[in-house]
Amino acid sequence: MSLDLSIPVLVVDDYQTMVRILRNLLKQIGFNDVDDASDGQAALEKLKAKKYGLVISDWNMAPMTGYELLQQVRSDAELSSLPFIMVTAEAKTENVVAAKKAGVNNYIVKPFNADTLRTKISAVFGG
Repeated sequence: MSLDLSIPVLVVDDYQTMVRILRNLLKQIGFNDVDDASDGQAALEKLKAKKYGLVISDWNMAPMTGYELLQQVRSDAELSSLPFIMVTAEAKTENVVAAKKAGVNNYIVKPFNADTLRTKISAVFGG
């Protein structure tokens, strides 16, 4: 399956600068339908209101972390198969293992560039 650049993408990060960076990188890759949420709770509300093709979420947020958001998404019958990429500044092995066990599709450690992001997204979609 090739990468469908028309899918809506939800970026979840409490740091507006990171949201802007991710938006720009996604635009460089060719994604134009990009929304954002400032935490896991806000993301869940958006996920229930619109059908997204991919979630790219930061790990460290409050009140709901990206990890908790991932668990919520995976436990929701409507959202359970939604492709989910976790972004974090920490490359802790236990975090990667926990995210994999919770059903994350891929993992990106900051900092990264458009090529890395494209590779990670392509891997999720088997492209």
